[in-house]
This record gives sequence, C-alpha cells and structure tokens, in this order.
Amino acid sequence: MSSVNLVVMVVGLLVLAQQSFQMSLTNPVAETNNCKIDFTRLGLVLTSDTNEKALQDSGLFTPDAETPYVDIAGRRFHIGTLNARYIVYVKIGGNSVNAAIAVQILLNRFRVHGIIHFGSAGSLDKTSIVPGDVSVPLAVAFTGAWDWKKFGSTEGKLIFGEFNYPVNGENLLASIDYDTIKLFSVGQSPQDVFWFPSTTSWYSAATQVLQDLELSQCYDEVCLPSKPKIVFGTKGSSSDSYIKNKAYGDFLHKAFNVSTADQESAAVAWTSLSNEKPFIVIRGASNVAGEASSGSQISYLASYNAFLAAAKIIESIPTPRLACE
Repeated sequence: MSSVNLVVMVVGLLVLAQQSFQMSLTNPVAETNNCKIDFTRLGLVLTSDTNEKALQDSGLFTPDAETPYVDIAGRRFHIGTLNARYIVYVKIGGNSVNAAIAVQILLNRFRVHGIIHFGSAGSLDKTSIVPGDVSVPLAVAFTGAWDWKKFGSTEGKLIFGEFNYPVNGENLLASIDYDTIKLFSVGQSPQDVFWFPSTTSWYSAATQVLQDLELSQCYDEVCLPSKPKIVFGTKGSSSDSYIKNKAYGDFLHKAFNVSTADQESAAVAWTSLSNEKPFIVIRGASNVAGEASSGSQISYLASYNAFLAAAKIIESIPTPRLACE
C-alpha cells in the first residue's frame, strides 16, 4: 500500500469516527441500531421502590425480550410494553434534582412522546383525600423556592410569628415569600411560572377513562376503612421538603389551595414542559401531614392505586408501531 493511499484511508477513518462521536452526543442510542430502543414510546416516571413493586406485582409490564433495560448515568431505564403499549420506565428517586435529571436523560436518550408520572404523596386536606385515594392534580407548584425576608420586614406570605406557641408574636425567622421558577423552552423567552398545569388533552381524557376504575382496598390482610376513590380538580405542592408538620401543611392548603404534597411532581412537570412534551401527574395518598404513619400496607395501596390509574391512562394513549416492523 502506498503512503498516499494509507493517508487517505486514515483520514477517512478519522472522519467516520468523528461523525460517529457526534452522533453519539446528539442521539446516543442511534449508534446501537436497535429499533426497539430508538422508537417513540411513552415515558413512565415513578419515584420509589414501593412504586416499582406495585408496577411489577400488577403483571401488566412485559420487558422487551432482547433489550429489557439500558443503564445510563447510574439509572436503569426499563424497556417493554404495558397493556400492549410501548413504554420505557425509570425510577427517579426522591427530590427535585434527581427527578429533573432522570426525566431529561429519558427525553434525551429515548424517543418519548410524553410523560406519565405516578408516585405517593401526603394529603394536606383529609376532608377530600385520605390514605389510599388517588389525586390527579390539574396543576402542581414548586413551593420550595423562597425569598426569605429580613427581621422586621412587613412583607411575606408565610409569617413565622403567626405560628409562635402558645401566642403569636415577633419571630427572628421573620417571613418568606414564594418565588417563581424560570421555565425555558424551545423558541421562547424564559418565563417566570409558579403553576405547572397538566396537559389539557391528557387531563381531559383521564377524567373519562378513570371514571369507573376499581381501586384496591386491601393488601396483606390490611384494609382501608372506606372504598378508595380518584379525585380530580385538585392542585399539588412539590418541594424538596418532606412535609410532616401539620401547621405548615395547613398553611400550604390555605395559601395555595393545594391538596397534596410531594418532592418530585413539579420537577417532572417543569422538565416535560421545557421539552414541550405532554405530561400528567398521578399521586396516591399514603399519609396525612401531621398524623401518625399509615403503615407499609397502606403506603403500598397508595402506590398500587396510583399505578392502576397510570396504567389505565397509558392504555388510552395510542402509540405508533415500531419503524422496523
């Protein structure tokens, strides 16, 4: 082989390598040539081991025979079908940072049509939502971004002095206001938002398909005192704080008319909206803020009932056939 031909061959290989590297950056699954990965699916996002157990116990999920999962950045993305619908699901773990990162990886590495998010939550309004019930909120807010005021300020939505015990008065913690979040999306200037509304068409469909859904009332010989129900038209609070304090839960309910509190929903909604993907949130009430723990069986029922609702919604959303079928 002449030196000229050798140089041409080396240059050609370098060009191909560069193109392959660029492709792996823009769409890392493209290099696998695996049609079952590189295909439009629904993304199912859950939060905990209990949520995943509920999914697996249902028997509705069938892993793909050839590529049942892909591990990316320490997270496992499970590939398969649920009620004959193509999905990929990921367990995101607690708090907003983990939620946002996991959803963004899901949207970057898979062709996902939209996000269905289910998990557990604490009830802030036990007159309408009790453990075992399922809430499908119209919108969720991130209530963890605070503008903490200095002592002596006359401003603030949450005034700590009003919660002094046994009597109200001055408090060195002063007060806080709740900040909006910057929402970035393609082709638009950043917007300051507080509420993240579920996708209208998906929410409307959910109110129809979930009307007659039968939820579970018993698990492991423990039963709920009343038949669980699905509650529509609520709002949810989401932050990195796990709300066990009754006074703060009551404040959130009164100030923002929210019925549930969790740690991930707003981040899932925020990331979906930023990527212009439809989404819906489903939360099973596992406890009531300020009250004793409901126990592991009730917590499982909350997860299982939320999953049943998520599965029914997934079943109602048509997905295209595989491009290589």
